[in-house]
Amino acid sequence: MNSKGNLGALVAAACQQHHGSLAIDAASDTVSYAQLLRTASALAARLEKLGVLNDEPVHVRVSNQPHDFAGLLGVWLAGCVAVPIHRTSPAAVTARILDKTQARFAVDVPHAFTGAQAVIERIGTTAPAPREQLDDAALIIFTSGSTGAPKGVVVTHHAFSAKLFSIDAMVHFRKTERTLLLLNITFSFGIWVSLLTLLGGGTIVLPEKFDPALLLAQLRGQTIHRVGVVPTMLRALLALVPAAGRNADAFACPDLRQILTGGEQLSDHLATQIEALFPNADLINIFGLTETSTCDFFQFPNYRRAKPASLGLPSSRVEYRVVDELQAPVAPGTIGELQLRSPYLMRGYLDEPQLTAAAFADTWFRTGDLATTTADGDVQLMGRQKELIVRGGNKVTPMEIEQAITLFEGVGAAMAVGAPDAILGERIHALVVPCAGNVLDVAALRAFLCLKLEKYKIPDFFYEADALPVGRTGKADRRELRSMVATGALRPLNRHVQ
Repeated sequence: MNSKGNLGALVAAACQQHHGSLAIDAASDTVSYAQLLRTASALAARLEKLGVLNDEPVHVRVSNQPHDFAGLLGVWLAGCVAVPIHRTSPAAVTARILDKTQARFAVDVPHAFTGAQAVIERIGTTAPAPREQLDDAALIIFTSGSTGAPKGVVVTHHAFSAKLFSIDAMVHFRKTERTLLLLNITFSFGIWVSLLTLLGGGTIVLPEKFDPALLLAQLRGQTIHRVGVVPTMLRALLALVPAAGRNADAFACPDLRQILTGGEQLSDHLATQIEALFPNADLINIFGLTETSTCDFFQFPNYRRAKPASLGLPSSRVEYRVVDELQAPVAPGTIGELQLRSPYLMRGYLDEPQLTAAAFADTWFRTGDLATTTADGDVQLMGRQKELIVRGGNKVTPMEIEQAITLFEGVGAAMAVGAPDAILGERIHALVVPCAGNVLDVAALRAFLCLKLEKYKIPDFFYEADALPVGRTGKADRRELRSMVATGALRPLNRHVQ
């Protein structure tokens, strides 16, 4: 537990070094490094008194509140594995995760924590059997799977801490810098941005919520050196600012040094607009996956201007290749699957040996992304091999949505696809086939789905048909539905744009 690469030990050491400095700055509360360590240590002691085992999964409820970081740190200091779960996740989602983890305890530190409240809830009665897969594990991050069920990505302390140092060598987090955190810490992007801020002795600034107008006001009116965003947030920000009024003087943010973005495609047009609005900040586009501990490629401003289609520079010790279906490397200019190899790869999917094996080709992780290389070795993404929908930076599998829809009474079948959207990158379109004699009540269906899925997975548009579209093979075909949506062949039952 006290090994050099343990995230708990690393953050605790930073807390001791910067004990008098401000770690978390939120509207509801502020937390010093000393307070962060004190709360986390007390939480770890309480978990140990309850009899937690080494490498035991512990759920940590988070929603970017000031004391959520003490929850993560306390679990690590107790020698356990943190499973971050958003507080607003529907009961059905948390139940599926609990079924996977078999956790006994959930940590929930209130946003107005005084030290007196109960912060540990018993959610299971039996200690989970030891799993070799969780030896030295730091995190289990749940992400949508190709089967529609959530997959628990197991990331070790050694892999994630080593990746943090690799990231820092690229982007350079500095002492006393203030990072505006808009990214959920249920996702790896938000987690690594937060941890590097703390390890560097900086301050995490927590807004009450993401609001484009508030974001712009904070960047202009407060001391903010860095912000992490998905491109959807950048599009929303630009939509707030009339094109005629976009000039560096009107929207000067003199302290802003870096805009870190990733999670979905960043167009060259959007990047150019953001750079014009924030000329003093470096816009750094990042590509990576939860399974690789994130941040495998960095597209820095000068690199992007010279090669806008390229993913950029690979992180230290990250190898890549593009291969065909037989796992043979393809020639430059030929499309294949992008695969990655590094010391930072996941241990595997929790208790899913077959899915884990399928995710690898020997020692290479199969990203599922289609790519090509140029003659000088640059990687260019060409599309997604898998059917994932990327809505506002959140990755959603169509099957997960379809399974939830078909649980609604009177529904016989469903199909979901993503379609391009100017703000969110993609919006979710769902075709529903009612059972014979049933009339679809879209409002009731939407209310039902709110109990089954996270908000960002709820379809934006619903359509009704007598049958699912089929392709030339006679099988249900998403490409046909995507084409019907694009051409307007289907009429939405309602419009519900979030």
